[in-house]
Amino acid sequence: MDNLEAKIEALLAVSPRPLDMKKLAELTGSSKDEARQAVATLQTRLREMGSGVAVVHIDDEVRMGSAPETTETVKAFIKDETTGELTRPQLETLTVIAYRGPVSKAELEQIRGVNCTMIIRNLLMRGLVDERMENGVAQYSASMEFMSFLGAASVAELPDYETLRRDKRIEDILELANKQEQV
Repeated sequence: MDNLEAKIEALLAVSPRPLDMKKLAELTGSSKDEARQAVATLQTRLREMGSGVAVVHIDDEVRMGSAPETTETVKAFIKDETTGELTRPQLETLTVIAYRGPVSKAELEQIRGVNCTMIIRNLLMRGLVDERMENGVAQYSASMEFMSFLGAASVAELPDYETLRRDKRIEDILELANKQEQV
């Protein structure tokens, strides 16, 4: 497997949203045409292997998804994942998003101290958080569905909202992370 193909496969595996060819090219240091060819090669390789995952390519956007042969198994899993109780890490992440949102994945990971990719993906699938892009960075906030479930008209109605939103310890963590990024 060529290095560019491996890089694209890894990016698609961890990305909670589709990536466009321009972004794939930028992240891998390749041209859009090279990225497009690597995506096509990856699609073919996964299909020929009989893999349970597939590369879905619509217009200029690409994402990793399940292979058509695994549809029933995946549907059963998703139903279970989106209707079951939230885990403690999911609840913690949702709380941070509700009180600090909009918040980026990097900020979430600095606050929580762990990778949040799969948790964010699950919360998005459940409709509990919304994602929007700001200056090329995904920002997460509590969804209207989540707020309706809580019976709150806005996040400001959450218990101790102002106190927790401006928590000094969290501000210190984020400030330290920003300083480390600048070094």
